[in-house]
Amino acid sequence: MNTELRFGVLTSPSLEWERMVALWQAIEGLGFDSVWLPDHFVDLRQPRTLRFEAWTLLPALATQTKQIRIGTLVSAIPFRNPAFLARQALTVDHLSQGRLELGLGTGASGEMDQSYAMTGIDDWPFSERVARFQEVVEIVDQLLCNEVSSYRGRYYQLKDTAMLPRPVQQPRPPLTIAAHGPKMLKIAARHGDAWSSMGGFNLSPEEMLALTSQRNEALDEHCAEAGRDPSTLRRSLLLWPPIREMVYESVDAFTDIVGQYREAGINEFILAYPWKDEQLPVFERIAAEAIPKLRG
Repeated sequence: MNTELRFGVLTSPSLEWERMVALWQAIEGLGFDSVWLPDHFVDLRQPRTLRFEAWTLLPALATQTKQIRIGTLVSAIPFRNPAFLARQALTVDHLSQGRLELGLGTGASGEMDQSYAMTGIDDWPFSERVARFQEVVEIVDQLLCNEVSSYRGRYYQLKDTAMLPRPVQQPRPPLTIAAHGPKMLKIAARHGDAWSSMGGFNLSPEEMLALTSQRNEALDEHCAEAGRDPSTLRRSLLLWPPIREMVYESVDAFTDIVGQYREAGINEFILAYPWKDEQLPVFERIAAEAIPKLRG
């Protein structure tokens, strides 16, 4: 298994433009490997708060940063046609000079996400989401790797789709696939450059750790079935409930959590940017002290 450690930060697109620029530049200055935006029409918990659209904000922020890798964690497939999504990714790859990480996921259901009711977008049944996701990943992969492509699936059909210029990153920007269930894990194993997990809702920290380890082992098996070296698939964890609060208790707490999940196979850790002022000193110490030691 690839043991190279990477660390990133997920930020909310709910700040005024000048503050977003300052935040991303500060995160880059702290030495993180990546910085990400979520992709929801509104904040799921506070739908009437300030909110910018991820794929409009991302290229703008690309022009305000220099080296840090940037991406969506993750883009919800119900919101966009896959060919247009591939074109957006191609564009941002150029605007960022080859720093894009393209995160893809099925999107939350209408029970959790008010975006569908607010916009009139269809809230597909889960089985259809997964089937469509398979096709979307295949289309995005194919379009970004080829100048001209055609595709005929159950849900999407493309004819002589031209994609020029070619991406800065070859053969294409890396794909991060968010997956938890067996079918989704197989898609990640076959097509992803990275697998993204956020554990699960209503779990204890111990249950989340055990489940992450089980999913990681399943990914190894799916990679083997696909004839792929498992070490070529990066394993990424969004530090989200039930461990999000624990991360900012202390630098030692963060280090302990990273150690536990490294044993479970994780080699990329994405922190949620602090949502409380008292967490900022720990966040800065994590960047300045803990992460360099962990890398060493």
